Amino acid sequence: MSEQPPPPPPESPQEPAVEQQQPAEDPLRQSRTGQFWVGLTGFGVVLVLLIIFIAQNTQSVRVSFLSWSGQAPLAVVLLAAVAGAILACAIAGTLRILQLRRRVRRAAKDAKNAG
Repeated sequence: MSEQPPPPPPESPQEPAVEQQQPAEDPLRQSRTGQFWVGLTGFGVVLVLLIIFIAQNTQSVRVSFLSWSGQAPLAVVLLAAVAGAILACAIAGTLRILQLRRRVRRAAKDAKNAG
């Protein structure tokens, strides 16, 4: 007959927890200044591209919108259209955020009244 090894002792809840080592703080971690620098650099690149776009699209075009009509450089017309689209998206997004906030407030109020 072969001998079986004894079962392992049950772990007790009072055993000291293994101390987890916190990683050393990275001296090159992200900072607000670094984030600002990245944003400013990106903005500068976009600005240079925008200046090139405007310089290459100076021909005048006729624009008609509803009862308005006139002539303007192509770059200005295109940039105005982009600005209008961005504004429309911002308005729609703002309205959706307000709608969701109102819905959350109502749900919290209903939960408070029910509980």
